[in-house]
Amino acid sequence: MAVGVETGQLRSEADEPGWEVDPDDEWGVAVITTVGRQLRLRREAVGMRVADFGRAVGYGEDLVYKIEGGKRIPRREFLDKADEVLGAGGLIAAAWEDVKRVRYPRSVRALAELEAKAVELGVYVGLSIHGLLQTPEHARALFEAWQPPYSEEEVERLVAARMARRSIFERSPAPALSFVLEETTLRRRVGGTMVWRQQLEHLLRTAQLRNVTFQVMPTSAGAHPGLDGRIEVLKFADGTAAGRSDGAFNGRPTFDPKQLRILELRYGTIRAQALTPRESLAFVERVLGET
Repeated sequence: MAVGVETGQLRSEADEPGWEVDPDDEWGVAVITTVGRQLRLRREAVGMRVADFGRAVGYGEDLVYKIEGGKRIPRREFLDKADEVLGAGGLIAAAWEDVKRVRYPRSVRALAELEAKAVELGVYVGLSIHGLLQTPEHARALFEAWQPPYSEEEVERLVAARMARRSIFERSPAPALSFVLEETTLRRRVGGTMVWRQQLEHLLRTAQLRNVTFQVMPTSAGAHPGLDGRIEVLKFADGTAAGRSDGAFNGRPTFDPKQLRILELRYGTIRAQALTPRESLAFVERVLGET
């Protein structure tokens, strides 16, 4: 079965890769099971058969059964249409607020929740362009290069999760965001020349946002405190903070004030050794001009 209600065809499971429920995610399973049960009870309450309901919302019977059984994550448009068809008055559509978080892997959700609360974020990355700065094409190329390889569905799920984190740029009031990237990450042509150029152009646009500070660590800078790996420092409105470093505290997030001071010292030293924001923008423009 193909896609599209307008054409008279119904969405099948093959049309929605990457929307499977992670069986190891207990919270996610509970959310999707609850939403599916509510859908089924509402459908039965109005006396609508699965086949009729499926045609009304543009989904095949098998996919409806899996959504109602908590085996598939419903898309937002499905919930909106189901709400309309079943006359739920917004109750089913409102479930998207919980469902959208289950859509992504647990590790990504945990990171996104911290980023969503941060009023300041400082990041140094040495091996790749930071996820918040990536284009979808760049992110997809990275995931497709992973070994052992991800399935196509897993790649799409991971790309969607990474792109969802970019909502941090749309927050109001805007958080203060600071990024330091290594020169080598900007020169690596991930995804080919076209994808690489689009990524650099996206970096330039993002770096010019008023709440963003972007710096490049040139290879000529020599040794610095970030050579052990990524460093992240997040600060929150209540005065608390969190941090993580690949080269410290086993790479796990830390909330300990003493450990955070160490990460802040390292990140401050990195920023001091990197090119200034103006020099960094000029550097990226020069790299773009070399092609």
